[in-house]
Amino acid sequence: MRIVIVEDEELAAEGLIQALQRIEKDVEVLTVLDSVREAVRWFSENARPDLAFFDIQLADGLSFSIFEQCAITCPIIFTTAYDEYALRAFKVNSIDYLLKPFELADLQKALEKWRLLSAESPATAPIPDAELMRLLMQQMSSQIRQPTYKTRFMVKIGDHLHSINSHEIDYLYSENKIVWLRHQNGRKYLIDYTLEQVEDLLDPADFYRINRKYIISIGAIKSVASYTNSRLKVILREPPDEEDVLISREKVEAFKGWLGR
Repeated sequence: MRIVIVEDEELAAEGLIQALQRIEKDVEVLTVLDSVREAVRWFSENARPDLAFFDIQLADGLSFSIFEQCAITCPIIFTTAYDEYALRAFKVNSIDYLLKPFELADLQKALEKWRLLSAESPATAPIPDAELMRLLMQQMSSQIRQPTYKTRFMVKIGDHLHSINSHEIDYLYSENKIVWLRHQNGRKYLIDYTLEQVEDLLDPADFYRINRKYIISIGAIKSVASYTNSRLKVILREPPDEEDVLISREKVEAFKGWLGR
């Protein structure tokens, strides 16, 4: 049984893995994803698992938004610490849901339900409907605290400190393990963050990490063109001097989803 866990609480993820290992001898946890962004990336670039566990509230938003940004083709068991009022609406569209903290017997029943629905064919098990997930996200967004993203970055220019608003950033990039912020005015500034840290601080509606080196703002994109080997080339308002900004073939569909969200 190949399983993916989408959970931003490390202890909760470890507890679920231990419970699964007690119930299933052949369970293989392919990965644990702790954010909407990481989940979209993983499901866009990897083959479908047999089953996935989705926590509803993640650090960067509701997991329902994952369904808007990429195709989920595996059965899902949802987990949540919140009231089950809204979960009834999509119970028929998922294998089951588990209310935290759940007992081992609850997990076992959910897995037995998955086996029963998948007995004839993996396609028998219900796959969550993206439109239903979107509606549920709208319903629950007002009920659940939404993440707060960074609105300003401090940079040092000579002996002076300056504040740069996030909406003034064209893109950020890594060069020789140093991260630079490219402002709309064309200047670049050194910031004391890793690209991974910056990725979690910025609103994913406005910024997208297109590859290992670049995080770009939606406002900085002039156009997007086809490139060799099914890749895309992003033409930016203030492009880098020495290289093309490319999106790998594996990330093309996820990027298109973000571009047109």
